[in-house]
Amino acid sequence: QRLCEELEYSELLDKAAQIPNALERMVYVAAFAVSAYASSYFRAGSKPFNPVLGETYECIREDKGFQFFSEQVSHHPPISACHAESGNFVFWQDVRWKNKFWGKSMEIVPIGTTHVTLPAFGDHFEWNKVTSCIHNILSGQRWIEHYGEIVIKNLNDDSCHCKVNFIKAKYWSTNAREIEGTVFDKDGKVVHRLFGKWHESIYCGGSSSSTCVWRANPMPKGYEQYYGFTQFALELNEMDPLSKSLLPPTDTRFRPDQRFLEEGNIEEAEIQKQRIEQLQRERRRVLEENCVEHQPRFFRKSSDDSWVSNGTYLELRKDLGFSKLDHPVLW
Repeated sequence: QRLCEELEYSELLDKAAQIPNALERMVYVAAFAVSAYASSYFRAGSKPFNPVLGETYECIREDKGFQFFSEQVSHHPPISACHAESGNFVFWQDVRWKNKFWGKSMEIVPIGTTHVTLPAFGDHFEWNKVTSCIHNILSGQRWIEHYGEIVIKNLNDDSCHCKVNFIKAKYWSTNAREIEGTVFDKDGKVVHRLFGKWHESIYCGGSSSSTCVWRANPMPKGYEQYYGFTQFALELNEMDPLSKSLLPPTDTRFRPDQRFLEEGNIEEAEIQKQRIEQLQRERRRVLEENCVEHQPRFFRKSSDDSWVSNGTYLELRKDLGFSKLDHPVLW
């Protein structure tokens, strides 16, 4: 679900898919890359559930026009892979990271690449993620910042590239959460400048005459009581009777610990969490005893060590195919 949150502003990719000019398309792809960080601003104080090996999640948003699915493909090291597609774009990535503890703070250093294709123009964009740091991890006053540089390239068109710098805050400075981006043409000439804050808005142009490219959605009422979830994030856990019948039993929404926590039953949620983790340890022990390696069901490892869709998830979903498969008991 956390990976799907990066698609909250997928309309930026829809917009890019309608722009003939490659330099302008890059502006909207860059805005999309930055918008993925917006929801983290209100979430520094909470930790997501650790997905278990084989856990899946899907999100079909007809209103936004995309289909998304993800799977936990590795436990040691933990790797989550996801894929989304619409009539305008295809999006995929796998997420892995290294943690660095610095006493009162923790750095999360991501490893891997995010990909987006725009079939209308034959574009294939790829970019890295920046470092995230949670400050004051031992207190209740946690806050998060992101810093480093995102480099966005179009693998099928070298007419431009983009660099977005997430500025590291200094305690005496007012530039917290600021970003500065630059789109360069083939010759290295600056053609567009981006500026703003990753949790609020992004502008293209100069300080005197600029256009707002992206603005974060307002937070829902009472978001402080709901773990800082955006409206989009709250909707990700919804499950109506129809979708319930279509989902594989490995879908995140069937996790009992998550449901108990939603209902405010923290004690039972912890009991279920421990039970689920024990089940995972037992499955791993059986695999090791039989010298068998876990095989992800919906993703395959490519030649560059990244994880990509094997094309089966959405096909199975079309004709109730999940009910015909044997699934591991995850919870």
